[in-house]
Amino acid sequence: MENTFVKVASFQYSSEAMIIKGRLEAEGIEVFMKDNNTIDTDPLVSNAIGGVKLLVRLGDKERATEVLQDVSRYSLDDKGKPLTCPKCSNHEIELGTTIKDIKSLFAFLFTFIAVVLPFYTKYKYRCNNCGNEFNLE
Repeated sequence: MENTFVKVASFQYSSEAMIIKGRLEAEGIEVFMKDNNTIDTDPLVSNAIGGVKLLVRLGDKERATEVLQDVSRYSLDDKGKPLTCPKCSNHEIELGTTIKDIKSLFAFLFTFIAVVLPFYTKYKYRCNNCGNEFNLE
């Protein structure tokens, strides 16, 4: 039973999984990652294979779940408090980038054609509850 592993979380990219893996290991929980090399080689297959999976020993599952619940997946301010949506007052806020305006579209196309990294990216916070996009003031 000690060598039985169970999945406690999955992530789209290995960088996200590495952060949580570090947090679990800091709590003394041994963690194994599955499919991280496949996704690092070809990130487009992440959704097809279910992302990078974090596995822990069966005996550590309950403790690992508690640690995962303490980790906030939503954006925090500089003081560590959850951001609040100005429209609906919800705390489920994520930082994201979009290519919605013409300036960012042309910048993306130019850098794609020139085979360089994009130099113009617009970041906005987005509320998962109402869909409101906003910047911090």
